[in-house]
Amino acid sequence: MKRNLAYVLLLMLATVASCSFTNKTFENDDKDKLLLDLITYVLEKGHYEPKVLNDDFSVHVFEDFIDVIDPTKRYFVASDIAEFEKYKYQIDDEIKNTDITFFNIVYERLMQRMGDAKDIYKEVLETPFDYSENESISIKYDEEPFAADREELKERWRKQLKYATLGTYDSKISHMENKEIESTDEHDHNAHSLEEAEEESRKSTETTLDEFFDFVDDLERKDWFVQYINTIVDEFDPHTFYFAPEEKEKFDTSMSGKFEGIGAKLQKKSEGAKIVEIISGGPVWRDQRLEVGDEIIKVGQNGEEPINIIGMRLDDAIKLIKGAQGTIVDLTVRKVDGSLDVVSLTRDVVELEESYAKSANIIKGQEKFGIINLPKFYVDFNDYSERNAATDVAKEVERLKEEGMEGLILDLRDNGGGSLKTVVEMAGLFIKDGPIVQVQSKDKGKDVYDDKDERIQWDGPLVILVNELSASASEILAAAMQDYKRAIVIGSKQTFGKGTVQNVIPLNNMLRSNEHGDLGAIKITTQKFYRINGGSTQLEGVKSDIVVPDRYSYIDLGERDQSNPLGWDKITPADYKAWDGYIDYEKTIADSKKRMASSQQIKLIEENAKWLKAEQDETEISLNFEVYKEEKDKDKEQSEYFKRLTDYDSKLTFQSLGYEEELFTKDSVLREKRNRWHKFLAKDVYVEEAVNVLEDLKMNNIKQGKLASVKN
Repeated sequence: MKRNLAYVLLLMLATVASCSFTNKTFENDDKDKLLLDLITYVLEKGHYEPKVLNDDFSVHVFEDFIDVIDPTKRYFVASDIAEFEKYKYQIDDEIKNTDITFFNIVYERLMQRMGDAKDIYKEVLETPFDYSENESISIKYDEEPFAADREELKERWRKQLKYATLGTYDSKISHMENKEIESTDEHDHNAHSLEEAEEESRKSTETTLDEFFDFVDDLERKDWFVQYINTIVDEFDPHTFYFAPEEKEKFDTSMSGKFEGIGAKLQKKSEGAKIVEIISGGPVWRDQRLEVGDEIIKVGQNGEEPINIIGMRLDDAIKLIKGAQGTIVDLTVRKVDGSLDVVSLTRDVVELEESYAKSANIIKGQEKFGIINLPKFYVDFNDYSERNAATDVAKEVERLKEEGMEGLILDLRDNGGGSLKTVVEMAGLFIKDGPIVQVQSKDKGKDVYDDKDERIQWDGPLVILVNELSASASEILAAAMQDYKRAIVIGSKQTFGKGTVQNVIPLNNMLRSNEHGDLGAIKITTQKFYRINGGSTQLEGVKSDIVVPDRYSYIDLGERDQSNPLGWDKITPADYKAWDGYIDYEKTIADSKKRMASSQQIKLIEENAKWLKAEQDETEISLNFEVYKEEKDKDKEQSEYFKRLTDYDSKLTFQSLGYEEELFTKDSVLREKRNRWHKFLAKDVYVEEAVNVLEDLKMNNIKQGKLASVKN
């Protein structure tokens, strides 16, 4: 991977050195044009399948940008679109000439129309809604035309606001009927009539919209320009993406699972920044003086004069609060009880534990199995020797072995992927040696990524759980273990289907000098990966050995349902030999399918999946209260019916490992998280079937006289 990235960057930088990318080419204040020029250059030179910038490309950018900024068609009117359309076939030429006229015109009109929208929703919400009328609203906005004029737009807003208010109105009526009136927001008081309930519902909707437009007002022109840039970038493929400087930092944090700060998640409020979650193990959690609901109103740096953050953009407030490990931040806080306090905290590295691998023992009678849940293939890009998914899974495998596991479940459900290096190392834990994945770069032959370490950390029974949201690195691991016939894959008919590799390229590296500040980075698709059998996972994903339905079975979630995905293809297979262990694939799979066919829980899951699909396809919503109530009652009845899914009990026992039990004495939050996870696992029919498969594999192992052993 590194040598391919080095090749791409070397090519780009060498070319840049011979070009005129200096600030002399651009006006000092024209950062947007510089950004557009750099990004299109990188895409042309580095993308795996660069697009031709022509009229077709221009049309797609035009339509997609309008859809991104006005998806419900409640800002622009038809005359605006007609005015914009003169640029419909010119955007490709503008991109080539670093011209942003189209963006400027659309942005300026959007700001005007959003100002109009504030007046419109205020006007609409002055008039009571008549819920006895037989009218409906279509929420299939892509099929709706833009409003012809302000009056038609106002009518569209009226229906949308009536729809938004309907649920609140229903809630208040129910409270009245039950004579148990509760306050749900600052505008609520006890409603004693239908008129009062309707009025309070409108006020609640108005408050929500006020908060939304307050958030929009915080957005700057550069935030909207990032949307435009990403509309262009998205035409290349769904995983190529431009990161503004702040977003690049968030991406790095999500991949490493840690950040430097106080360990609290914040939400903007008009009174300041409200604490909505405290991260276990962080400075706020350790200090114990702050709690969820407290509002930060001023921020100071180690005794310096504090800065008032009321009305400040949340991102700007967070920049003041975050900081390097070991530095001190002084927070002036309005407590939940209304009192004011100043809390000084020493910033620290905060680890987001729920991003990391975790494991548990599974007890079934006299047998003991292990399960490892891996949310993502995380890595610290700045220091691979720091915590990463491969080393963490290796540790959990070793701990489970020490506690006597007889078979292992690796749970990759909802795992969207991550680092390619970590998945290659992780696969090597389960085979002696050999190829794991094949990678092909633009205009180059294939590279084969091998496990060259002959040690096997676990050679016993192995099951991998996947679903429709298992993607990228998850698919590489599942595919490799499937091709080697090393593991049984249980889950959805097929996984997500992301068979591409991305590299993150800092744009500052593309310039000799730069007076515009941090330009951010672009995540660009530079390679495709292939199974060792030669097939791509792109679009097709990995097909499970044992297919079981889940709630996503009929919902469009995969790569094939994204915009502009790359196509499926195949290359020559790598040289590998199938696992020579104990697995009897055909019999194990056949026995599992018999169990699944007779499972009432599986049948109920399938029924639930079909119902969810039907609900998703319902796009015409009645605004008549009686019809709404009738539909709601039907939905509630169905929801109650499907609640039986959570009543399921696999009769399996889940236990934390010894090292975690010791941590629980100091970390009650971690204990509660693990207890909840274990309760969830006990209701999980897929985990139950995975244990059944492990038992079958274990019996095959015994019959063949091959007890699982470990080579140290």
